[in-house]
Amino acid sequence: MKKLLSVLFALAFAMSVTGFAFAADNAAMPTPAEKAEKAEKKVEKKAATKKAATKKAAKKKAAKKAAVKAEKKAAEKSATEAEKAAEKAKEMAPAPTAVPAPAEKK
Repeated sequence: MKKLLSVLFALAFAMSVTGFAFAADNAAMPTPAEKAEKAEKKVEKKAATKKAATKKAAKKKAAKKAAVKAEKKAAEKSATEAEKAAEKAKEMAPAPTAVPAPAEKK
């Protein structure tokens, strides 16, 4: 009887240890709600990354557009200044004087 009782206690102990192991294993697994939350965060992170990339591309495009606009403006300003300088040079140039043509000798 003692032997039977000790075997039963040993068996109960082994089953309780196994039960605790399964319980711990199940506790370590994420629940479906946690899985869904993790997937949602992953999707949000991906969307944020895509949004940041789009924003960066738009910013780069705007900067390029601004650079082209500034370059055009500078070219126009340079052309206008050159025209003004040419006009000023014409004004400052001495008026042509009538120089008598050399007389031909007969």
